Amino acid sequence: MSSLSLSSFSFEDIPTSDVDAAEALYGGLAQDVRDLNDVSIRTRVDADDVARARALVQEATALLAADALEGPAGIHFNAEGRSWNWGNAVVGVRNAVAPPVELEWADDGTVGSTLTLGVPYEGPPGSVHGGVSAMVLDHLMGETASERHTRVVVTGTLTLRYVQPLPLGPIKMAAKITEQSGRKVTVTAWIAADVEGATPSVEASGLFITPRWAQEPDTPSGIGSLD
Repeated sequence: MSSLSLSSFSFEDIPTSDVDAAEALYGGLAQDVRDLNDVSIRTRVDADDVARARALVQEATALLAADALEGPAGIHFNAEGRSWNWGNAVVGVRNAVAPPVELEWADDGTVGSTLTLGVPYEGPPGSVHGGVSAMVLDHLMGETASERHTRVVVTGTLTLRYVQPLPLGPIKMAAKITEQSGRKVTVTAWIAADVEGATPSVEASGLFITPRWAQEPDTPSGIGSLD
């Protein structure tokens, strides 16, 4: 779909129905690649089958590369308020690296998600890599600080406490704003196995900052400090 050009941040003059259709089409492809990645780690087939599989993967790569844009995937939006961030490493539905995470906003301001982190996200045997926990929590907390995308924020600091190993499989996580002052927003979060009564495996606290360029021009706190 040539109209869906890739850039850092851009307006696309296309209806939401076309965006949804493209997301379903290419999102299905990304899920197939996720499945391939998972099984390629666990497979025990012989050399002949590996060679055949590699030939098929290489053929698929060449097929898809015949019309592929260069550069970052970026963030896109249309006139109907629909936005998409398909290349994101956490929520990108076209990125096979992403789980992907789907977020839910509660009425009390808590933002949460349930997802599955399988073998491709393994660190210690049977457990989620600590860096993966940090990645998904950072994204969750940034989304929380943005208050449903009503303000632009970037991560200032992220502090994590690894309480216990997080087992591979279904997990859950949640975050909430705990303090706000000027351009600074403090968010706390946790991630745990998706089992009733499970103790959080990782606890996090993060400071998120609204860049000066993203503030209203008449906001005095945007000059010279973070207060």
